[in-house]
Amino acid sequence: MELKSFDSMCVSTSEIASLRTNYSTLLSTFTRKNSFRNSSHFNCRRVVFNYITGLILRAQWSGTTRDHKYFGDNVAAKASSNVINGTSLNGATSNLLFRNLGILDAFDDEYGGVVIDPDTLPTNPSAFAPILHLSLSHWKNMGKKGVWLKLPLEQSDLVPIAVKEGFQYHHAEPGYLMLTYWIPEGPCMLPANASHQVGVGGFVVNDNNEVLVVQEKHCSPATLGLWKIPTGFILEAEEIYMGAVREVKEETGIDTEFVEVIAFRHAHNVAFEKSDLFFICMLRPLSTKITVDDVEIEAAKWMPLAEFVEQPLIQEDSMFKKIIDICIARMGKRYCGLSPHHMVSKFDGKISSLYYNVMETHQDVTCIGN
Repeated sequence: MELKSFDSMCVSTSEIASLRTNYSTLLSTFTRKNSFRNSSHFNCRRVVFNYITGLILRAQWSGTTRDHKYFGDNVAAKASSNVINGTSLNGATSNLLFRNLGILDAFDDEYGGVVIDPDTLPTNPSAFAPILHLSLSHWKNMGKKGVWLKLPLEQSDLVPIAVKEGFQYHHAEPGYLMLTYWIPEGPCMLPANASHQVGVGGFVVNDNNEVLVVQEKHCSPATLGLWKIPTGFILEAEEIYMGAVREVKEETGIDTEFVEVIAFRHAHNVAFEKSDLFFICMLRPLSTKITVDDVEIEAAKWMPLAEFVEQPLIQEDSMFKKIIDICIARMGKRYCGLSPHHMVSKFDGKISSLYYNVMETHQDVTCIGN
């Protein structure tokens, strides 16, 4: 069978617009003008239908350069320049069809999936819907597994289209939403969203045996009036020890030096069903003048250690009391915490912080930390 080259000028945009709701009439018009012949070996109607779909969409859209990248003049030009000679709708012919109608730009990940390039997404939802569907079919034929779709905030109107196609929410950040699609049958093997939030607390004691404590402006009724150590969450890509130093500085204005991680707590279902890791860090003060962060903190002061420990809320809470006992033991060199040691692993070639303790075992235990 011989298939003549497609010529987009054979069917005008006005003709397409008037006939786009009647596929049979449009198909008949198109095949007559292009001299298509039926063949039992080649699914001509499928090729024509998909090509006409592209022409209809092009006639309807008034999108940006990104949109026309997929269904613009270059698409029709590529289609009209191709002459298909074959006897079956094989892989090569299928790939030609996909290429003519356009596929979302994406790159392969190391696990057999693809990551769609968010910088080249169509801006017009009418352009996005068919090209996303076609891309998924293409990746399925290619044997791909997971598909990652990152939608910037300014393109949030594409979210319903992706969800309708079968994508699921993975996670969100202030500037984007990440969605995923699992192609193979069976359970999805893509990694889940982050399961933990990470917090830090700074236990700072000066030479007068006083603890740096704060009262928060926004707290639960159970902790109202409690003097506590400065706490907060670490930032993205921030080290635990750096986060502890930063939080103390932000809340109290006190400069500190990290000594050790004394202990950490692991809790579950803390916030929006996420788990929580909370690291208690021993810090050494480098300044004494307190400057309160009046946005989060009601008050801050240096408080005698004995007075701090005797607070009813601490005495009545076994975990609080245990944390203070450990910190006091560290001050008396009867306990050793964990210090960060920067190391490079061959698994990823990146510098990581490995936390462990190093001790000199003489008559008295001496921790070798900062």
